[in-house]
Amino acid sequence: MKVALIGNPSVGKSLIFNQLTGVGVEVSNYPGTTVELKGGSTCYQREMIDIVDLPGIYSLDGTSEEEDLVRTFLQEGMVDAVIVVMDATRLERNLYLLLQVAEFGIPMIAVLNMIDEMEKEGLEIDTATLEYQLGIEVLETAASKGHNIEKIVPLVRSGARKATLTIPYDRSVEAAVRTLEKTLGAGRTESLWALQGIAKDGTVSEAASAITEQIEARHRMTVQQIIAANRHNYARTIADRVIKTRETKPGFDLDQLLTSSIPGIPILVLVLLSTLLVVFIVGAFLEETIVDAFQVILIDPLLAFGLPPLAETIALSLAIALQAGLGIAFPFVFIFYILLSILEDTGYMTRAAFLADKAMHRVGMHGGAIIPLVLGLGCNVPAVMGLRNLASRREKIIGAFLITMVPCSARTVIILGIVAAFVGILPALTIYLIVFLLITATGLLLSRVTPGEQFGMILEMAPLRRPQSRLVIKKSWLRMQEFLFIAMPMLLVGSIVLGLFEYIGITAMFEELIAPFSEGVLGVPPYAATALLFGILRKEMAFEMLAILGGTANLSAIMTSLQLYIFGLVSVLFVPCVSTIAVLFREMGGRITAAVTLYTVGLGIIIGALINQIFG
Repeated sequence: MKVALIGNPSVGKSLIFNQLTGVGVEVSNYPGTTVELKGGSTCYQREMIDIVDLPGIYSLDGTSEEEDLVRTFLQEGMVDAVIVVMDATRLERNLYLLLQVAEFGIPMIAVLNMIDEMEKEGLEIDTATLEYQLGIEVLETAASKGHNIEKIVPLVRSGARKATLTIPYDRSVEAAVRTLEKTLGAGRTESLWALQGIAKDGTVSEAASAITEQIEARHRMTVQQIIAANRHNYARTIADRVIKTRETKPGFDLDQLLTSSIPGIPILVLVLLSTLLVVFIVGAFLEETIVDAFQVILIDPLLAFGLPPLAETIALSLAIALQAGLGIAFPFVFIFYILLSILEDTGYMTRAAFLADKAMHRVGMHGGAIIPLVLGLGCNVPAVMGLRNLASRREKIIGAFLITMVPCSARTVIILGIVAAFVGILPALTIYLIVFLLITATGLLLSRVTPGEQFGMILEMAPLRRPQSRLVIKKSWLRMQEFLFIAMPMLLVGSIVLGLFEYIGITAMFEELIAPFSEGVLGVPPYAATALLFGILRKEMAFEMLAILGGTANLSAIMTSLQLYIFGLVSVLFVPCVSTIAVLFREMGGRITAAVTLYTVGLGIIIGALINQIFG
């Protein structure tokens, strides 16, 4: 059996998906699109049930890639049943999507999520009446607490059925649907899509376009507006019948505090600085502990064992790679992901977007762009993918430049693991300040030279809630798997290749060739330039390879404080990693990707050279 989860953004759909499927999740692109689909499975009564988490959308009548994908998914009958996840606190808006899904005639159930938030807001929903109105089973859940999640699979397995509701459309629309059904044999749903101009059948669309002209001339409204209004009215009618409101005692309004300029903006700055400090303090402690343990348990005994030169080179390369990856990168990245998950699960990220709206307009974007920018602090790859949510091509171009300059968790490893650990916390913070000033200057410049229209922001505030430690750790671990299963193998292979290059003399030849540039322009040793090139594969690999090439994780023993500072700064500003470049090419095309790459390379070299000239 194959089941699809459908719902609006921020209704807890993905959280339910993770709880149903566990950690065995596959992420893939739907053929012919850049939209990611998550798929997993669960076993119920010895039957394997496949579950697909479709993208969060507000309706099926739009033209975005996500909406088109979900429509195609339903039209082609790719699933046996559908689970529509709804936010109980915003029932009317969520019913709009459910009504559209119901018209496909696929067996379905409705999951009424966030009932705990509903009760806090003084709302009650008559579930029995809602089931009667929709003609399907309705299950109340609170995914953040795991309430009733275990009942979803049994209910969809035994209780999923086609909805019995019929949306009362305008008489002109109903007449047009009957005409298309009789003359062309089109189904009701296909006829409605054709009238809205989004059907895939060219013959039906062509016939529908002639009819829509007549309807629009009569009503002085587009058919899309008429159909949408009918659906909204019907959703409101159902919501009014099932929602009851009870009085609640007014409490302290935390939102008022977090979304006001004062003290909201100082709180935002404090949250970001606190995040960086916690990552540094906890990460530095774990780094020192793990690195020392690797040195005592693995590296020192390996050097004392007396292996043949080639075998020792390979073994030592592997040992230092493990020490650098698990001892240096892992603590900083994992701690950051934990803190990012906490901020996401509390609902604070949307408050940050609201506060940032005015400032973001000055660099050519709206406040919603702060979300991919903050996501970029974790990883630039999902942040670049978030560009598709921006309203215009202009915003996407500006965002492409700015996001690739944001210090991701891998760059944070470099800043904290090199500069903060070996130079000092204040110099490390100045790197963040320099990057922030460069991002601001770049945004101001691009906002003046990039053609296109600037749009305002409509943003839904996610409810504030207490994060669940189990879910935070699980989300952080899922994100961390990319590092363990993608970055670590690349690091191990790269370390062995580099060790062999060093053994046969290729590394020495390259360093001799690059020495005039690295020493004369940047003021760093030649092997540091070699490490910078490996940073193109994965940013933290620049740090790890520096330790490997230098032969020690104690970098202060092989480079001066200024050299370490310049290396860290250039690594952060230098060309994005290959994963970011690949995703950027897919989202924005070759021309923008080349421009971003050349800009960041030039910026890194120029700023590094200036620091060397001023303080060298």
